[in-house]
Amino acid sequence: MASIEGALDADVLTIITPILSGLENAVKNAVEMFKDRRARMSVILETPGGIVEVVERMVHVIRHHYDEVYFVVPDHAMSAGTVFVMSGDKIFMNYFSCLGPIDPQIEKDGKLVPALSYLNQFQRLSEKAENGTLNTAEFALLNKLDLGELYQFEQARDLSQDLLMRWLSAYKFKDWTNHTSTKKTVTEDEKKARAREIAEALSYNARWHSHGRAISRNTLRGELLLRIDGVEDLKGLNPALDEYVGLLKDYMLRSQFQTFVHTREYF
Repeated sequence: MASIEGALDADVLTIITPILSGLENAVKNAVEMFKDRRARMSVILETPGGIVEVVERMVHVIRHHYDEVYFVVPDHAMSAGTVFVMSGDKIFMNYFSCLGPIDPQIEKDGKLVPALSYLNQFQRLSEKAENGTLNTAEFALLNKLDLGELYQFEQARDLSQDLLMRWLSAYKFKDWTNHTSTKKTVTEDEKKARAREIAEALSYNARWHSHGRAISRNTLRGELLLRIDGVEDLKGLNPALDEYVGLLKDYMLRSQFQTFVHTREYF
């Protein structure tokens, strides 16, 4: 870990876990244990996603202690993890790393379910009902959908987009001062509009087709025009990161840990 902290010139916080209720407490404890703080924190993140409200609280904790935050994604950070990553000043990925569509998850019957899948299904069935093409099985399915849960799903979707837009414009775009082509000054409204474009693109299920779709570094750079730094471009980071994450995941597998939060002070 010392090599990684040296390469990034940052305190490093590693989070490998689904984002579930209670994780924010572990992150708070880990961040508060740093004795000699650097000016910057780098979060090494691997997650299948989870609850976006937990992400909001973790960002609040980290930003309370650090003005500059980097995110390093050695493998994947999906859904709510993607929202988390977008709160960083810089995002580091390799050619294999991926983020995912923004499809917030809700706890239902002890499981996490993707909100947009339910909302899209409801919209599809509603349109068929209006057109008079709903069959008996679909009618029964439509009647089973809970309107209260659908409202929760809508709120989770809207919160995810709102957080991503707010964080992108405040942190990722803070040094975006001039347009590349015209050299004109970038306004706050333009930053917010650009953040909205990215939020809407990442939330558009018809584009990605799957909750678990991997969105690569090249796609983020080429299609979404989002600046992503390369892990391999920072001297000494790539080999140290591969070794550290490999050893950590092997330890988690042998110890049967599903959740791991780690710093030089917290284990």
